[in-house]
Amino acid sequence: MAFTTLAHHIDISLLHVAYGLTRKDGAPGIDGETAKSYEKNLEANLRSLLDRFKSGTYFAPPVKRVYIPKSDGSKNRRPIGIPTFEDKVLQRAVSMVLEAVYEQDFREVSYGFRPGRSAHQALDALWHGVMEMNGVVLELDIQNFFGSLDHGHLRCILDQRIRDGVIRRMIDKWLKAGVLEDGAVHYPESGSPQGGVVSPNFSNIYLHEVLDAWFEDVVKPRLKGPAVLIRYADDAAIAFAYEEDAERVMEVLPKRFEKYGLTLHPQKTRLVPFRRPRPSGKGSPTDRDDGAGTFDFLGFTHFWGKSRKGGWVVKRKTARSRLQRAVKAIHAWLSRNLHLPIEDQQAALKQKLRGHYGYYGIIGNARALGDFLHHVTRAWRSWLDRRSQRSRMTWPRFVRLLARYPLPPPRLVHRAAPHAANP
Repeated sequence: MAFTTLAHHIDISLLHVAYGLTRKDGAPGIDGETAKSYEKNLEANLRSLLDRFKSGTYFAPPVKRVYIPKSDGSKNRRPIGIPTFEDKVLQRAVSMVLEAVYEQDFREVSYGFRPGRSAHQALDALWHGVMEMNGVVLELDIQNFFGSLDHGHLRCILDQRIRDGVIRRMIDKWLKAGVLEDGAVHYPESGSPQGGVVSPNFSNIYLHEVLDAWFEDVVKPRLKGPAVLIRYADDAAIAFAYEEDAERVMEVLPKRFEKYGLTLHPQKTRLVPFRRPRPSGKGSPTDRDDGAGTFDFLGFTHFWGKSRKGGWVVKRKTARSRLQRAVKAIHAWLSRNLHLPIEDQQAALKQKLRGHYGYYGIIGNARALGDFLHHVTRAWRSWLDRRSQRSRMTWPRFVRLLARYPLPPPRLVHRAAPHAANP
């Protein structure tokens, strides 16, 4: 069913909710307005925003483009679009309406940017999937997904469910708003800038059609054996029981994505043998055959290892690129804040360590957490050693400092991951 009347759900009450959900500490857009300045006349600002939205006179300002380092540790940078604060509020309101519609359609295989779902639930579902499949894993990597999202295809996909004229005109304005970079506004014919509030909704709607529904309804019934797809935003992995099925999907997948203007990375999209290791029969019972590889998903490297009871189980550890990026970020922060008092440095490092543990603190990853703490500790001593040429921070002196200003030890936050529904 396609909805033709939805805009009436966006009223002043919903805008207040959207304002409450909008980050107040984010960078300002091209108009320089902050949440604090917008709040000074909040009621009038929201009513003006609602009137302009309903009458069609709202002007979607260009997003300000900035660049941040990519998560793979390379020198490449990821473009981020920063809308104005008012635009964020309106995008949040429209996103809430889109979410209410599409949550009825989205499949269990999708975990990114959805209510009640998280990256750790996706990891848990994938863990169960690869344990059950015991076969081959297909890693998917979409090249520049947010920059390649085709506006024409997105409009066609939206036509199936959203035909409200007010909302569709607003979406078109956002797609055509342009990007401000180096003092000039560019109008790309494709893409949805990362950083926009509504962009995660667009990505889920797009990939629901391109991948999720297609795989579940068209591909799986034609496979020889079972398979499990897990997707978080534009990151996805598929576990197959049979290599033959994996090879068939690997063959048709690029054509499917090309149909919608997307390109799979030729090197990073790959098939990984992921069978439970077996004894070689020539040596120790722990000798492994060549059927067990490794793959990365959502910042973790997955591999087969021995459990405490001696059986083979899928284990996960912090991916090397993520660990290197985190350590690099600690060094960068210490270099910028070397002048701060020890108490302030300790407080910030404690917060950063707890944040790292909060995501990577899963069962089996204690060693990688300890490695991170080790690198942070050494980095802190190294930078403190540069504070003064007359008073060196020797290790004995630093050990005494740590006794007074300790750093939090590794903590396994996710001891029992929430059960994720099996697709």
